[in-house]
Amino acid sequence: MTAVITVAPTGPIATKADHPGLPTQPEEIAAAVAEGYAAGAAVAHIHLRDEQDRPTADLDVARRTMDLIRERCPVLIQLSTGVGLDVPFAEREALVELRPRMATLNPCSMSFGTGEFRNPPDGVRRLAARMRELGVKPELEIYDTGHLDACLRLLDEQLLVEPLQFSIVLGVRGGMAATAQNLMTMVDRLPEGAVWQVIAIGRANLRLTAIGLALGGNARAGLEDTLYLRKGEPAPGNAPLVSRAVALAHALDRPVADVGRAEALLGLGEQ
Repeated sequence: MTAVITVAPTGPIATKADHPGLPTQPEEIAAAVAEGYAAGAAVAHIHLRDEQDRPTADLDVARRTMDLIRERCPVLIQLSTGVGLDVPFAEREALVELRPRMATLNPCSMSFGTGEFRNPPDGVRRLAARMRELGVKPELEIYDTGHLDACLRLLDEQLLVEPLQFSIVLGVRGGMAATAQNLMTMVDRLPEGAVWQVIAIGRANLRLTAIGLALGGNARAGLEDTLYLRKGEPAPGNAPLVSRAVALAHALDRPVADVGRAEALLGLGEQ
């Protein structure tokens, strides 16, 4: 069974003070994505930062970042509409107007660390409808069991198109703990034919990525999810984390998808 590997180079939380190699500016992000693509990633999950390295949904920054990535490699671009906790939902949802191949769709509001991640129900429905209209594939990020039920309601309302694509996020304070039991519970409840990956934050990243791949899921790797290659050893950058995920897949006799194969597996339509 082929595995799709996603590189997540930046994220909304970590700063260069946490890791000096964290890519934050468009040129840095594009270079990191190209390195992740060369290491085996077929998808790039993109968060954006402004000139002060703060999370932003600025369309000019997004457009420049996407253009720079496309100049360097043919990776499938997935924009995060999560952006950052302090960015208004209306600004975040506008990112899909740039028509990336994929974008995140977070179905519920929640506590997120010491902050709040706001995704109002009417806004989520509006964003889901607009993504369907534009042909942007939603990556459904679910942080708790009720988030899956919210996604299934969107499917019932014909705001989503199968196959559904899920990211099961574990380890965020306010969401599910990063345990194998929680992962198994969520995988068992996914609708038939769904595509999924596990996103394990922090110290559980390696273990749960391996479990997810062993269960038939896809994998995400990068400095968004962990700053360490192994205990006590900071990752030199994003590419070594992608290479580690690729090695895990190969050890489980799972070939890694190129871009064309990933398009088919993720149910992406014609661009």
